[in-house]
Amino acid sequence: MKHDTVLITGASSGLGRSLALTLARPGRMLHLGGRNETRLLETARACISRGAGVRIRLCDVTDQSGMEEWIQTAGPLDLVLACAGITGGTRKSPKPDGASYEPDGQIRRFFATNLDGVLNTVLPALNVMQHQPRGADGMRGRICAISSVAGLVSYPGTPSYGAAKAAVDRFMVATGGNMRQAGILLSSVVCGFLNTPMTARNRFPMPGLTDVENASRRILRGLRRNERRIVFPLWLAAGSRFMDLLPIRLAEAYYTRQPTGSAGSMPEPDLS
Repeated sequence: MKHDTVLITGASSGLGRSLALTLARPGRMLHLGGRNETRLLETARACISRGAGVRIRLCDVTDQSGMEEWIQTAGPLDLVLACAGITGGTRKSPKPDGASYEPDGQIRRFFATNLDGVLNTVLPALNVMQHQPRGADGMRGRICAISSVAGLVSYPGTPSYGAAKAAVDRFMVATGGNMRQAGILLSSVVCGFLNTPMTARNRFPMPGLTDVENASRRILRGLRRNERRIVFPLWLAAGSRFMDLLPIRLAEAYYTRQPTGSAGSMPEPDLS
């Protein structure tokens, strides 16, 4: 797999940072984007210490014009990794007989970041790659977006997060069927819980929690194999698929008895 030039969003922490460090080596150029300047510079310095060339970009993936300008001027791109995202769940109602809920601002921010942010990364990257020559393997480039096992189910604890991730997965896999003809691989990563700073504050057991370094290696192995959907842990995804086949009332009766993602068990996300 040719990946001499790589662009990564969400590179200031979590999976994006781990992928950047895993890919950092002499002769490779990394374009790293993120919102937190201090953490992004830390990632850049760590990658440079491993011999990689690095260019950083302070950016918010919700800024469509800014993302287009960055990606279209980065130069030829072999691999684009759309890792930026935020998570969170429902909150307890202040009323004794009230329902769990998500604030309107949280719902809109989740879709803006986790779905529109992916489109703001993928669409300019597709435009760049379609004008690149094919490599020796017949490929013009690879684009990978992070979805989630949460996108496989209608989980009451994470409605907008799961919905946005479901849309990302369907878009990447379906569009990938067309882009394959142009020599561009589109991959969706359907993963479970990762041990990132974003999940560290969750106040519930996280089944199948995966180390980000192992997750990074699994993703890159999947890309080398041209996998359109990279899934792990398999047992968690299979169980989620099964749950989604059940009648809604039966599935919800199970979900509402689980501590995972129950109302108020996830920290309030930074919506700034």
